Amino acid sequence: TVHLYITVVYGLLDPDNTGFIAVENFTSLVEHHELQLDPSKLDMLFALVQSNEDGQVCYQELIELMSSKRSSSFRRAIANGRRTLQREILLDETGLGVYKRFVRYVAYEILPCETDRRWYFHQNSLCPPPVFMAIITIIQIVVFMCYGIMLNKWVLQTYQPDFMKSSLVYHPRHRLQVWRFFSYMFMHVGLEQLGFNALLQLMIGVPLEMVHGILRISLLYMAGVVAGSLTVSITDMRAPVVGGSGGVYALCSAHLANVVMNWAGMRCPYKLLRMILALVCMSSEVGRAVWLRFSPPLPSSGPQPSFMAHLAGAVVGISMGLLILRSYEESLQKQCSWWVILFSFITFLLFAIFWNIFAYELLGVQLPPAP
Repeated sequence: TVHLYITVVYGLLDPDNTGFIAVENFTSLVEHHELQLDPSKLDMLFALVQSNEDGQVCYQELIELMSSKRSSSFRRAIANGRRTLQREILLDETGLGVYKRFVRYVAYEILPCETDRRWYFHQNSLCPPPVFMAIITIIQIVVFMCYGIMLNKWVLQTYQPDFMKSSLVYHPRHRLQVWRFFSYMFMHVGLEQLGFNALLQLMIGVPLEMVHGILRISLLYMAGVVAGSLTVSITDMRAPVVGGSGGVYALCSAHLANVVMNWAGMRCPYKLLRMILALVCMSSEVGRAVWLRFSPPLPSSGPQPSFMAHLAGAVVGISMGLLILRSYEESLQKQCSWWVILFSFITFLLFAIFWNIFAYELLGVQLPPAP
């Protein structure tokens, strides 16, 4: 209905089909429209009119706006201050319910621009709900509880042969079982690793999923997981892998990099203190993984899990993840940098596949016995 109305009006105001109408005519359309528009879209329409340097409004840009898709040129114009919004900032709104206050909190935690925050606040809905990170976390907890009860051990489970025999663990002897490059994320060394990953997945992953959607965040998380196991198979060829740290570090590094690059615009409280705390915790987790890999505290039948998945996840987050988080409500397919990153990731995947097929035998790697 909205698109039909706009098309008819545009046909009247743009009889020559140039794709543009004069700002004066468009202003009249906005002020006398007969549509039920939410406050965010109405703000955007007025912003589109104000201080337009060309004196024209593009039909395609209007259609994208009414479809809840903002073009990059429109967002850049707002960011550069050429188009301003008239309403007060989101923090000044009162009388909000518990859920709306939580949505506002998420907006200020994740998004660096007031325009984006108010857009998200008015556009937000629970369809689809942010279930991906919650489901992953629940499965990880259930799997850990099952092995904890079975082994009667809640820390350093990788020292138990029965734990390493699991078909979910990535082990170089079983690298032809492709699912292990994904399934290792459900297994954890102990309660400390599970608690760290689950906490970050819920505190950072769920808000990111609420803002950027299940498709983008699940893609980022799984890219970190796959990159983690493949990197281990290349750089630490004798080591197994457990834990969802590749995906967790992809999310966290992307979010932290986004905060740093938009430092002035971020309005989350105590951001410097929280940034330092996050970096210390993430570095400590990597240090713990390095210590367990090279100085195991208990006798073991083979190498302990590698720490390279953490680093690979961080690289995915800083590259692919940062672009995703900076492209809120923008099409990734229209950005050249997205295709460059995607091509690089696919190239890495192909190289890793060939490496796993041929390199182990060519290099004569002495693999530990299968658990």
